[in-house]
Amino acid sequence: MTADPGDRVRVTHGDASHEGVLVPSPSDDHLVVKLDSGYNVGVDTADADIDVLDADAVTVDGDTGEDAAGSTVEFDDDLPTIALISTGGTIASTVDYRTGAVTAQFDAEDVLRAVPDLAGRANYRGRVVANILSENMEPSIWQDLAAAVREEIEAGADGVVVMHGTDTMQFSASALSFMLETPVPVVFTGSQRSADRPSSDNVMNAVCAVEAAKSDVAEVMVCMHATESDDRCALHRGTRVRKTHTSRRDAFETVGATPLGYVDYDAASEAATADARGVTVEGAHAARGDATLDIASALEPAVDLVKFTPGMNESLLAACEGSAGVVIEGTGLGHVHSDLTDTIGSLVDDGTTVVMTSQCLEGRVCDRVYDTGRDLLAAGVVEAGDTLPGTAKVKLMWALANADDPEAAMQESVAGALTTQSRPWTA
Repeated sequence: MTADPGDRVRVTHGDASHEGVLVPSPSDDHLVVKLDSGYNVGVDTADADIDVLDADAVTVDGDTGEDAAGSTVEFDDDLPTIALISTGGTIASTVDYRTGAVTAQFDAEDVLRAVPDLAGRANYRGRVVANILSENMEPSIWQDLAAAVREEIEAGADGVVVMHGTDTMQFSASALSFMLETPVPVVFTGSQRSADRPSSDNVMNAVCAVEAAKSDVAEVMVCMHATESDDRCALHRGTRVRKTHTSRRDAFETVGATPLGYVDYDAASEAATADARGVTVEGAHAARGDATLDIASALEPAVDLVKFTPGMNESLLAACEGSAGVVIEGTGLGHVHSDLTDTIGSLVDDGTTVVMTSQCLEGRVCDRVYDTGRDLLAAGVVEAGDTLPGTAKVKLMWALANADDPEAAMQESVAGALTTQSRPWTA
């Protein structure tokens, strides 16, 4: 019998039998079956018997048939209301049975069905701002996202969870940190591994993010696995977080500070109540209700981030001529090759704001120690302290469009982007 991608099949080859959903194969010589465990198995078509157990069990656009029923989340007056805003990413991904690849298919309401553990914790409102892979994130979408968050809070949301791809999450979290004054938690979360994989982190991250959104920490933050185990999630301030690993579940770290807190998954998994469960706050934070909702979402998009390396071609900096701002990721205390100083001075003279950060993960720039640094200061470079380079780019985009004195703003701790003092490195 002929089987097509999306059919639930049983494939027997010799003494082995495999049951699952047929996915596209790169070769006519092999079948690929996605097992219920989430793993794929390849089977040589020679001498293989295929029984179709359920034709079109999964349709080719990624929507599941029998699995689509899911759970229904009913409104409960005793529960807080959490807005779920989707931008795409792995947490909202599933297998596309047209191609066999993982693709972003779910909107926010589909995530509720995909993560039944969210039921009973809150009342949910879902909306989609974008359905993109995170590498396709753009500043204009940050503005749409900030507007959506504001609208949800104005409509009475007690907290907001933003589902986002992990690769550019730190940039988006920074952007909203600068754009929004929020009286409630705004929590970014995602997953390193899609829901079809046995090691997926989407359930725990989503549950912990909802609990964080019910908490008293009224800041923009990122909620992701704190360790490789399913034990707790860390709450990272949006302007101090960085993705430090390509694929580990605990890929995110707070750099130059400590996390705002943690969400214990076991405690969060107990019977849900209106109060946040498992949330432990450790760092200084804005509290729920402290701020009045406000938005300053204007951005100057013509800002570049340039990483200095030994032997770097001067033309890379010269190409920034005409940009409103340039953030340089310099060495150590904030240095570049001495031959680049004149180019930087020319950029400043032409009206470009040039900001210096460091490639080091800890510590702050200080261009007053060596001659190179003093020359850079004389050329008009602005020191950004220990602001992370990616955060500095987003902050400069925001400062150029909103601050009366953008250079002064880059040296102030807006949204916690700049710590008041450097912390010694510890193992």
